[in-house]
Amino acid sequence: MLIYNTTYQVEEGQEDNFLIWMKEFYLPEVEKAGSLHAPRMVRVLSHREEGSTCYSLQFEVENSGILHRWHLEQGTKLNEELVKIFKDKVVGFPTLMEVIE
Repeated sequence: MLIYNTTYQVEEGQEDNFLIWMKEFYLPEVEKAGSLHAPRMVRVLSHREEGSTCYSLQFEVENSGILHRWHLEQGTKLNEELVKIFKDKVVGFPTLMEVIE
């Protein structure tokens, strides 16, 4: 099992709009595809930079092939929509992690 994590740095004053957009648009769109599972959105408390808040959005995905296909079919479009709405006020940094049991 893999964890697909994106850490978003959100400019001060954009937090409410960002969280609403994620809950009302982004997450429902991701769920439609059915490739990514068990979404979890958390606020990052460490490594805070003045003037911004960081959030981490995590999904479970079976393998890197499924994630790659999701990126091609949906992820790129969603990222373009995020940039269109928030410009440089929200920046995301993706990380792929493997669950060790």
